[in-house]
Amino acid sequence: LFFPGSPYQPVIEALGNYPQKKFYNVSKLGGTKYDTLPYSIRVLFESSVRNCDGFLVKETDAMNILDWKTKQNNVEVPFCPARVVLQDFTGIPAMVDFAAMREAVRNAGGDPVKVNPACPTDLTVDHSLQIDFSKCAIQNAPNPGGGDSQKPMAKLSPLKAQPRKLPCRGQTGCKGPCSAGDSSRNSGPFSAQIENTPILCPFHLQPVPEPETVLKNQEMEFGRNKERLQFFKWSAKVFKNISIIPPETGMAHQVNLEYLSRVVFEVKDFLYPDSVVGTDSHTTMVNGLGILGWGVGGIETEAVMLGMPVTLTLPEVVGCELTGTASPLATSIDIVLSITKHLRQADVAGKFVEFFGSGVSQLTVADRTTIANMCPEYGAILSFFPVDNVTLKHLKHTGFDKAKLEVTEAYLKAVKLFRNDETSSREPEYSQVVQINLSSIIPYVSGPKRSQDRVAVNNMKSDFQACLNEKSGVKGFQIAVEKQNDIVPVQYEGNEYKLSHGCIVIAAVISCTNNCNPSVMLAAGLLAKKAVEAGLAVQPYIRTSLSPGSGMVTHYLSASGVLPYLSKLGFEVVGYGCSTCVGNTAPLPEAIRNAIKQGDIVACGVLSGTKNFEGRLCDCVRANYLASPPLVVAYAIAGTVRIDFETEPLGTGFNGKSIYLRDIWPTRKELHTVEEECVISSMFKELKEKMEKGNKRWNLLEAPESTLFPWDVKSTYIRCPSFFDKLAKEPVSPQPIENAHVLLYLGDSVTTDHISPAGSIARSSAAAKYLTSKGLTPREFNSYGARRGNDAVMTRGTFANIKLLNKFIGKPAPKTIHFPSGQTLDVFEAAELYQKEGIPVIILAGKKYGLGSSRDWAAKGPFLLGVKAVLAESYEKVHKSQLIGIGIAPLQFLPGENPSTLGLTGREQFSILFPPELSPGMTVDIKTSTGKVFSAIALFENDMEITLYKHGGSLNFVARRFL
Repeated sequence: LFFPGSPYQPVIEALGNYPQKKFYNVSKLGGTKYDTLPYSIRVLFESSVRNCDGFLVKETDAMNILDWKTKQNNVEVPFCPARVVLQDFTGIPAMVDFAAMREAVRNAGGDPVKVNPACPTDLTVDHSLQIDFSKCAIQNAPNPGGGDSQKPMAKLSPLKAQPRKLPCRGQTGCKGPCSAGDSSRNSGPFSAQIENTPILCPFHLQPVPEPETVLKNQEMEFGRNKERLQFFKWSAKVFKNISIIPPETGMAHQVNLEYLSRVVFEVKDFLYPDSVVGTDSHTTMVNGLGILGWGVGGIETEAVMLGMPVTLTLPEVVGCELTGTASPLATSIDIVLSITKHLRQADVAGKFVEFFGSGVSQLTVADRTTIANMCPEYGAILSFFPVDNVTLKHLKHTGFDKAKLEVTEAYLKAVKLFRNDETSSREPEYSQVVQINLSSIIPYVSGPKRSQDRVAVNNMKSDFQACLNEKSGVKGFQIAVEKQNDIVPVQYEGNEYKLSHGCIVIAAVISCTNNCNPSVMLAAGLLAKKAVEAGLAVQPYIRTSLSPGSGMVTHYLSASGVLPYLSKLGFEVVGYGCSTCVGNTAPLPEAIRNAIKQGDIVACGVLSGTKNFEGRLCDCVRANYLASPPLVVAYAIAGTVRIDFETEPLGTGFNGKSIYLRDIWPTRKELHTVEEECVISSMFKELKEKMEKGNKRWNLLEAPESTLFPWDVKSTYIRCPSFFDKLAKEPVSPQPIENAHVLLYLGDSVTTDHISPAGSIARSSAAAKYLTSKGLTPREFNSYGARRGNDAVMTRGTFANIKLLNKFIGKPAPKTIHFPSGQTLDVFEAAELYQKEGIPVIILAGKKYGLGSSRDWAAKGPFLLGVKAVLAESYEKVHKSQLIGIGIAPLQFLPGENPSTLGLTGREQFSILFPPELSPGMTVDIKTSTGKVFSAIALFENDMEITLYKHGGSLNFVARRFL
């Protein structure tokens, strides 16, 4: 906090009525310049002042930030976040790398004990949940096994639970035991007469035991992931400055929002703004609380954990002015998708977005965090909502300590990080301003293949029809006109059903984005309640699930009395953590899958998440729509997306009456009433206690305590990676890339999902062959995400997505051509041959290479395949940084040029010669085996990236600091 010789120590002051509290009063630096800075840039400035050590952060860096108006987009600046958040899918390779670094440092003569996170780090185990059980019945999942061998489990029939009783302590007001089956003591305003539902005591908020579905999914999770969990527990014991949030607590960005966020840090009575970087792209969620944060790759995160700053181009800041009031039918998801479209059109990629205007105060913190959470989908680095009175009220309701809240407010006002529309005399100056009138927003869904393709709900039927007609592409399915009304009969559980284009087979209210917002979740519950009371139901073949972001969501759904009605429609809680959104859903019933494939049916999935990339949910579900939770329930009831809610009924209720959406849609008044009664501070307190206590399985889990991790050569989950095999005290100069073959020739919008899948491991894949060779059965494969601690699996999984379109092959398949032999092989097999032959490889790609979630294996995997460079038309910024961070050169075609304009086929060999001295933004010459010579831009943005590339990536750069 205090660096000797720092030029900014004179601005350290005591805080008003709290003289024992100290802080850097950065508002006194630069005169009026500070007052014109966007709030998000003020946080960057404070960090540079506080961390100015003359080496990693220099005085010129702070002055560049202060001169943001003239320096934006022109200079690189360092940022030292207050903390780091990891989730297990991307966190486990980071921790495995730390364990491997300890061993490498020991082998090179250093002290391994010194290898620890220097920055406070929290790792949430939230991505290992898979839905093996739904509707209280085991699914026919291809991979429910894994971990230690387990006895086979018999298929369960649907349960009919007896009422469970939870004894209360007899405090005043409670008239007896809380009973899960006693509707007279339901803790909400609506009666619940459906059994096997977790209900809370209305006076003590003590939950009854969780439903069978949750418990059985938890049991499977701990069984299949035992090795990973033991490694995490070893990490928590051995490494300093790291804490592990155990499974079944909640998803990373949800826990970050509800539990880990400080808003203002206080260390030894010194105050500074909370800020965070994380390995989850939805780390941005915390910006809704006025906490600056965004997602970076695991490689960069490891560097931050070791005390290095994140380096970024001083960004443009787009001011988003919100005015007006949204329609009563528009949920926060409608607002999110509308803002997504506006900001995509405004081209905010690589920029900060900051919200202001009269409409901001009309948004709850839940609305704001939902909007901030979606910013990776419209390309912004982050979307920032400065702290205001709405934020303070939210913190008060969620159990924030009163004294701390007073200090927080006083500090933020002292450094001018508190926004008050009533007293603000002028707005900050922005790079540009985008205006959005909330009153123009109507309900939308997004799809069928990309989150940015919005469809008004009242146009859904006609838009889907247009998608059937369009050629195959980003929206079209190219179904012949004579086949567009085909009906495929199917027998399922003794009954016949009819499938047609647009039929819904997956409907998931999942743990991403929406579940932090009580209004949309309660809207789904109230809609379900009205639907059940009206006599509506969901067809049994539709794979329905409810995976809340944390126990708090279950608490307020239970307390409001709506959870039984969601369960009645099939939306039963399956567990806590990412599931459907990351491809961890059980497969569809075999009869349904066969009918879809035989009839070439365009079946649909509807989910309340943020990801709907093609093939992500299920390989036979071609159309996937993002929608608000109540619309997910509504479409599940309708059973098809080919419906006009205004003119067509959802179904037939009691007495043959047609029931329309307007008949069961909850009003804003209903939502407000239930929200006030159910979303209360005691629920947050209950959640925090759960996080701090952990759970029984985790607490009983044994783990080693040795300084170095005892690697098990037989393990298929945890393996010491090869990144440090050639670690020496001094780096080797970058070598030329000579006579490289093209491993893959890809088009536009290649996502990190295409590069490094996170879902299940296909039985015919290279990864499956490896696991089979280790004695595992397909039921024990688990998922790619669960095996990110094993470089052998992840390398084989690189470019293994079934939807990968390699121009050498001409159709979607994880295949390529090995040119020396002419063979068509799996990508891994071809890369392995090239490496045995000593031939380097590169990748050719189109625009926006590396879109999607931040994923370090999307860089590590290609590196281990032998990829030396990627040559693309443009990149997603985070992924470009990850390539540099692992030692792959990101090259970009000159403006107006691409493989087609240059006459490249990809079958040539390429030679790339780097000059002895690298410089930011330089061009390099590329020569092909056909004699063609052209230039490309080496996308090194600053001296730090050049240094990392020279060291062979950030891992080796950091490791050398301990030698």
